[in-house]
Amino acid sequence: MSSSSTAPGSGPVTDAGPLSLCAREPHVPADRLVAEMVPPPRFDSVRFATYLPDPNQPSQTEAVRVLEGFAAGLGGPRASGTGRRGLFGFGRAKAPKTPAGPRGVYLDGGYGVGKTHLLASLWHAAPAEPSRKAFGTFVELTNLVGALGFQQTVRTLSGHSLLCIDEFELDDPGDTVLVSTLLGKLVEAGVALAATSNTLPGKLGEGRFAAADFLREIQGLSAHFRTLRIDGEDYRHRGLPEAPAPFSDEEVMKTAFATEGASLDDFPSLLEHLAKVHPSRYGALTDGVRAVCLTGVRPVPDQSTALRLVVLADRLYDREVPVLASGLPFDRLFSEEMLNGGYRKKYFRAISRLTALARDAKGLLGA
Repeated sequence: MSSSSTAPGSGPVTDAGPLSLCAREPHVPADRLVAEMVPPPRFDSVRFATYLPDPNQPSQTEAVRVLEGFAAGLGGPRASGTGRRGLFGFGRAKAPKTPAGPRGVYLDGGYGVGKTHLLASLWHAAPAEPSRKAFGTFVELTNLVGALGFQQTVRTLSGHSLLCIDEFELDDPGDTVLVSTLLGKLVEAGVALAATSNTLPGKLGEGRFAAADFLREIQGLSAHFRTLRIDGEDYRHRGLPEAPAPFSDEEVMKTAFATEGASLDDFPSLLEHLAKVHPSRYGALTDGVRAVCLTGVRPVPDQSTALRLVVLADRLYDREVPVLASGLPFDRLFSEEMLNGGYRKKYFRAISRLTALARDAKGLLGA
C-alpha cells in the first residue's frame, strides 16, 4: 500500500503528531485483495469452542452443531474434471452434473448475534490450506471482481474448497446478477459456500430496488444455500454499559497527540475524503492506525455518504481500532428516514460497531 504524506492545505505528517486518514490515498494491487481474503484480525483466534451461545436462544447452539458438521464434511480429496464434490465432501466418481440441493449454508440473524464469529470459525475449521479457502465481505467480493475481471475471479476462486461471504447484501440489480452468476459458476466448480446476512436469501434487495424484476436471479441465489436462523440480542450490548458520551474536542486532540499510531481528523472532512477513496481501499486506509480520533461528529448528510461510513466502520471493527470522538453520539449519525429505509440494517450494524469501538477508546484517555 502506498499513500500520500500530505493532505490538501497541510504540511507533511511527522512523528511529532498524529496521523491523518484524510492525508492517505492508498492504492491496493489486485494480488493483495486476493491474499487478504482471510478472516480479519478481530477473528484470528475465534473458534466454535469460543462461541458462547445464549442459553435462552437454542438456535445459536444448533447453528454451532450444524456448522461443525459442515466443516467436517469438507475434508477429503477434491474431485477434478467432471467429478463433483458433494456439499458435505462425499465424492461422486462420475458426476458430470452439479449435485441437486443447496451447496452452502446461510446464517441469518440480527446484528450482534455472532454470525461473523461463526463464519470465521467455519473458515478456521475447514480442513484445507488457507490458500484454498477464502473469506471476505460481500463488498470485498464485488470489489475483487472489479479488480480482476469476472472470468479471472472465477478462475481464481474455483480452486478453493470454501468461500465465506460476510455481510451479504444486494444493493442494486447489477450486483444481483453479478453475484448470482459468480456463485453459480463456483458451485459448478465444487466450491462450498457460506454466508452471513441480516436478510433471508429470498428477501435480498427488498426495499432497495424492484426485487420482483430480478426474482429469477434472487431465487437462484437462495437455491445455493441452506438457511440457518440465529436468534438473539446484540451481544455487544448484552450486559454492557451504554455507549460513552462523546468527549470534548480538547480531550480528543490531546489523546491523539499522546497515543502512538493514532489518527486525528475532522469528521466532516473525513466524510468528504471517503468519497475520493474506493471502499475496497478502506482497509488499507487504516493500515498501521492504532486508534482513530475524530472531532466534530455530526449527522451524515446523505445516503451515499452514509453507506461509505458503514464500510469504514466495518473495517475499523474488523481491525479492532478504537474510535474516540467529539460531537454527537454515534446513535445520532443517521436520520430517522435512513433508519427506517432499505439500508436500515446496515446503519444499525454501523451504530452497534462504532459504539463498541467507542467503549474500547475509553482506555485511551490519559495515555
